[in-house]
Amino acid sequence: MAWSFPIGHLFGSELRVHASFFLVLAWIGAAVWIESGPAAAVVSLVYVLLLFACVVAHEFGHALTARRFGIRTPDVTLLPIGGVARLEKMPEKPGQEILVALAGPAVNVVIFLVLLILLGPEAFVSLDPTNLTFAQLPAQIATLNLVLALFNMLPAFPMDGGRVLRAVLSLAMDRAAATRAAAAAGQGLALAMGIFGLIAGNPFLLLIAFFVFIAAGSERADEAMKTLARGLMARDAMITEFETLAADDSLEAAATTLIRTTQHEFPVVDRVTGAPVGLLTRTALYKALDTGIRACPVEQAMERGLPVVALNTGLAMVLEKMQTGAPAIGVLGPAGALVGYVTRENIGELMVVANARSGKRP
Repeated sequence: MAWSFPIGHLFGSELRVHASFFLVLAWIGAAVWIESGPAAAVVSLVYVLLLFACVVAHEFGHALTARRFGIRTPDVTLLPIGGVARLEKMPEKPGQEILVALAGPAVNVVIFLVLLILLGPEAFVSLDPTNLTFAQLPAQIATLNLVLALFNMLPAFPMDGGRVLRAVLSLAMDRAAATRAAAAAGQGLALAMGIFGLIAGNPFLLLIAFFVFIAAGSERADEAMKTLARGLMARDAMITEFETLAADDSLEAAATTLIRTTQHEFPVVDRVTGAPVGLLTRTALYKALDTGIRACPVEQAMERGLPVVALNTGLAMVLEKMQTGAPAIGVLGPAGALVGYVTRENIGELMVVANARSGKRP
């Protein structure tokens, strides 16, 4: 995810933090300091950090359960509005998807129950959610975990309850239709949250509503893309008219090629065999040109190790390879030379054309 950076590894997954997370911490600390003083600011920051520790535990609940079904989680990213566990894919068997979806809220429920047992019910009787103190912090965290579990179980994408809803609907209809229904529920919930946020003057609720609306739409589009991909191969979606570069071409030559083409990325191939050795993206080229050394060879700016597939590889497998973050997937001919490449953009274009031909909406 852009603007995020790694802070370590946990249970085989990279733990990342989005840069905006620290901006939120600074904003909360400064606002509380100005209003209530430094002691209150420290309590608030500790509360937020504990909150996000619970969010990390929630996301690893998903990740570790998915691992039981052979699905890896390359990374977990902390965002200002929560966390995202980037699974290689979601289980398509309804029972497995339900278990993976429920694992996150289950972690929050366990945290709540453990703290409830340790603190006793009396710790929650006089709890004042508007007055954070170190003495009340454990009970506040327990209550918050219960709220997180309940919120995530709302039956709408992208919440975990939406995935459970999709899995249950998949028992009676195809997965694409179930996804559309769950996504529509998510966007409906987002609109309701947005209206309430406007009425209440709550900017944070508006931010959550915006995130939910966009994420629900993205989930629907991704599932539509996967549905389309099931009947196609790499050869059906690949770009076949493109220009390549050699590793020893200069950045000046690459810039000239960029200007006279519409390509956003340029495969770098071996001059003799035509086998791919890397990929030069437009962004990487711009960044390299900013250094002012236009005579540098392309190999100094390109991304090495372009993922590749064969012509008859299923397009669904190509999409899975794209989940690693690769900007493109090379397609090799029988002799091992690059004969085309696939990007998420041209798969999207293929989806639009296919839906137009069939008279369906994505």
